Amino acid sequence: MSPPRPLQPTPLSGGAAPTALSYELFPPRNETASASLWATIRELETTNPDYVSVTYGASGSNRDTAVELLHRLLSETTLRPLAHLTCVGNTAEELAGIISELLDHGVRGILALRGDLPKDASGAPKRGSLTYAQDLIELVRRVEQRRSALLCAGRVAIGVAAYPAKHPESPSIEHDVEVLLAKQRSGADFAITQVFFHADQYKSLVARARRAGVSIPIIPGVMPLTSLRRVQRLGELTGVEPAPALLDALGRADDSAASRRIGVAATVDLARAALDAGAPGIHLYTFNEHAAALEVLDKLQLLRPGRPAVARRTPSPQLVQA
Repeated sequence: MSPPRPLQPTPLSGGAAPTALSYELFPPRNETASASLWATIRELETTNPDYVSVTYGASGSNRDTAVELLHRLLSETTLRPLAHLTCVGNTAEELAGIISELLDHGVRGILALRGDLPKDASGAPKRGSLTYAQDLIELVRRVEQRRSALLCAGRVAIGVAAYPAKHPESPSIEHDVEVLLAKQRSGADFAITQVFFHADQYKSLVARARRAGVSIPIIPGVMPLTSLRRVQRLGELTGVEPAPALLDALGRADDSAASRRIGVAATVDLARAALDAGAPGIHLYTFNEHAAALEVLDKLQLLRPGRPAVARRTPSPQLVQA
C-alpha cells in the first residue's frame, strides 16, 4: 500500500466568475403599491438576478408586511430573497425569534444592519437590546448553529453595509473600515455599499478595506440617478455632494423622459467604473420601479449565467386574497 500523498490544490476552471446582480425592494404600503410592486417583481425576475433584498423598517415597523413579501417571493417566484434585519430597539430574544421565523419561511440570506436610531433620543434603550450590526451578525450565527440539523449543516449568508463615504456618525473613514473588518470577523460573508456619487469613492473604499484585511466581496450599491429631488435628498442623508454637473443637467431637464436619459447615463458610467475597478457585482436600489433599473442593466450588458427553468408554485387561496 503506497503512502498517502500530500493534498495538492485543485486549479480553478471555468474562467472568471459571472458578475453578480441583485436588486433592492421595499414592502408595499397599500394595495395600489402592492400591485405596482408585483409588476416590478415580474419584470426584474426575467433578468435572473442572484437575489433581491427586502428592506425592514426602523425597529421592525413593517415586519409583518416584510415577512409576507419574503414568503410570497419564495412561494410564487423563482427569486431568492435577502432579508434586511435591523437590531436597534430589539432584544436578543426578540431578534432570535425573528431570525428563526425567517429561516422557517425558507430565507437563507440576511442583511444584518444596525438600523436608524430613534428620533426621540430621550428614552432609555430597552434592556437587553442590541446596539450594533456586529452583535446581530453574531446572534444570527448562534441561531444558525442551534438549527444546523434543520439547515442540513448549511450556512446562512450574511451581508452587511459598507460606506464609500464616511458614515454620518463615524469619526473617520478609517473607523468605518475597522467596523467593516469587525463585521467580517463576526461572520459576515459580503458587503453592499450605500449609495455613492463618485466612482473614486468606491475604489478608495475597496483599497482601504483590502489593506486593513477585509477579504469579503464588497458590492457597489447603485441607484438610478433619474430624479433631482431624490439625488439631492440622498446627498443630504449621506453627507456627500453629488456631482455638480449631474445636478445641473437634471435641473435643466425639460421633462421626466429627459431626466431619465440623463440619470441612466450617469448611473451606467458609475456602475461601469466600479466594475472596471474590480467590483464583483452590482446591487441596484430600485425604489420598487423597474424601468430605469432595467435600462441601466441593458446598457451595462452584463453577462448573466443561464439557469434551468423553475416552474412557479401556484399561489395559495389565502395569498391570492391578501
